[in-house]
Amino acid sequence: MGTQENHQAGATGTGTGRRALLGAAVLGAGGAVLGLSTTARAAEARHGGGLGSLPKPTIIGHRGTAGYRPEHTFGSYDLALDMGADIVEAGDLCPTRDGHLVCRHEPEIGGTTDVADHPEFAARRTTKVLDGVATTGWFTEDFTLAELKTLRAIERIPANRPHNTLYNGRWEIPTFEEVLTWQDEQTRRRGKQVWIYPETKHPTYFRKLGLGLEERVAKLLHKHGKDRRNSPVILQSFEPTSIQRLNKLVDNPLVVLLSGATTRPWDFVESGDPRTVADLITPKGLREIAGYAQGIGPTLDLVITRKADGSLDKETTLVSDAHKVGLILHPYTMRNENPFLPAEYRRGTDADGYGDAFGAFKRYFATGIDGVFTDNADTGLLARADFVNG
Repeated sequence: MGTQENHQAGATGTGTGRRALLGAAVLGAGGAVLGLSTTARAAEARHGGGLGSLPKPTIIGHRGTAGYRPEHTFGSYDLALDMGADIVEAGDLCPTRDGHLVCRHEPEIGGTTDVADHPEFAARRTTKVLDGVATTGWFTEDFTLAELKTLRAIERIPANRPHNTLYNGRWEIPTFEEVLTWQDEQTRRRGKQVWIYPETKHPTYFRKLGLGLEERVAKLLHKHGKDRRNSPVILQSFEPTSIQRLNKLVDNPLVVLLSGATTRPWDFVESGDPRTVADLITPKGLREIAGYAQGIGPTLDLVITRKADGSLDKETTLVSDAHKVGLILHPYTMRNENPFLPAEYRRGTDADGYGDAFGAFKRYFATGIDGVFTDNADTGLLARADFVNG
């Protein structure tokens, strides 16, 4: 997941029908009902089970398990699996100058690596306009992969997670290809299929730089045999046209990420499309999305709105509207710390203090969402057990 939070997705040649079939996974909180024939379900089972094999609500480890380790590191990814996350969001994908894909929250890496401590890269600090916002720092596209491998990851939000700073400098920046290899190794080691959920970051921005993301993603997925309908790799993006492009290149499940209702996807801004996220979550907009994707990843505020004081207000019709057209919903992002919780679930005022995360999980699960991104996979799994068995 990415900036749209400020936080935080198949192939047309075989037609929308196949896509709609996979997208017909309308999943309840206690179990899964995949909209496939008996024969198709048997085929899914032989090839890893597909989306229907995932527990519901699905617990997705956000950037690994970012509540406990610096995000997008193998330390964070491994811990998410150790905790039992159903899927690991291994990979917000940004390109290097020499065309490799690396896993970083944003192309600007000053806040997530120790690049500022490397005098040899001091002159690379610059200001760029990233999706309309002037951003100062160091950017992945200005470094070769070899140069980035000399850096080490650090905690992005130390004020909220001072305990994570203990691990600053321990892990390097992973590449997407390393993640794909890690996925296979972990699947063998753990005796169960490991799922990942990479995101294309700022695809319009990078395409204008000659560093198109979708083709690079598709090439690596094809190389590793993970570009199929049943492959345990879900792709996501905040830019609908990136998902449409991927839909022509791979058969993977695809998810459109949705930020605040009044915002516009950056590809819409660039192309002059006047629609906002509010337009995309209408029945008409959701039907359009269902023509090329299998799910949406809305911000939690699109599922339950908030009052001015930050407390929860009204449940929207988004869950039922999306399910009517066969889309699953994986909203973002649940975190344990007070500042990130709805006001009524906060306990105290400490920026790094935990609130009633279990209460918040229960409230969101009750809406019928199919899963959720969380920085605290262990909390999410316990909350799911309470909800399903309660």
